[in-house]
Amino acid sequence: MNTDFLTTLIAVARHGSMAEAARRLGLTHGAVAQQIRALEQELGAALVARAGRTVHLTAKATELLAPMRDVLERIEQIRYLARSDEVMGELRLGAGNTALNSMVPAILEELVRRHPLVNVEIQPGHSARFYPAIESGELDAAIALEAPYPLSKSLGWQLLREEPYVLAAAPRHAGADPHRLLASEPFIRYRRSDWSGRHVDDYLRRVGITPRDRFELNAIESIAVMVSRDLGVAILPRSTNGVIERLGLATLDLPAPCEPRRFGLIWSRGSPRLALIEAFRETAVVQYARLPG
Repeated sequence: MNTDFLTTLIAVARHGSMAEAARRLGLTHGAVAQQIRALEQELGAALVARAGRTVHLTAKATELLAPMRDVLERIEQIRYLARSDEVMGELRLGAGNTALNSMVPAILEELVRRHPLVNVEIQPGHSARFYPAIESGELDAAIALEAPYPLSKSLGWQLLREEPYVLAAAPRHAGADPHRLLASEPFIRYRRSDWSGRHVDDYLRRVGITPRDRFELNAIESIAVMVSRDLGVAILPRSTNGVIERLGLATLDLPAPCEPRRFGLIWSRGSPRLALIEAFRETAVVQYARLPG
């Protein structure tokens, strides 16, 4: 379909006659009439009706004006992008609560400063859901925990942050032996079905400690609040939202090695939005690098 013909029809609608549209477009009256006829043949619908020497748009032509304007606007955007290095469009991003409450706002602030034509649709959730959502095309990218299994070759991965685990306890336990606390105090457990919960469970098995479980959930912030109320102790990552520090919890280094929690960006290598993903990735790497430690 020749987009110039769409422009001509819109000009006829705007200026009220073929003659005026021809004058504004720098065409002859015959050229305008010929373009309208060609468009009618291609669409299989009458676009203008003639009553004597007067020409007006049909109801069908009026109905088609809005989608025609949308098409021309999108084509203009494509031409603009072809002439520039500007990144634009909508990125569908997955992120968990920890990232949403800490790093994502800073990343988005910098992203839209650099690329004001970018929109981001955020879908909160958990890491285990993000991986299949990206492979199915539901999401373009996600900030997620490193998967405990080999990734498909169709997925890209960029490490953004490693968070060491510590034993978090009420301030009265500052300086205590962490393994003694784990064996004697009620334990608030990161849910074992969650990937972070598996790290905690693996550590407890390796050091031979079976804690007295009191609560089990998968929200770092909620667990930290419970610990601050002295309801138990918990093995938590030093997460980027700083909740452990804000609540003034005692933190005790774990005596045995413990695999850190690793956050990164995952994306589909075959995504049609790779330019958007790359812009987000570059911004995320810079923002995470600014974090202390």
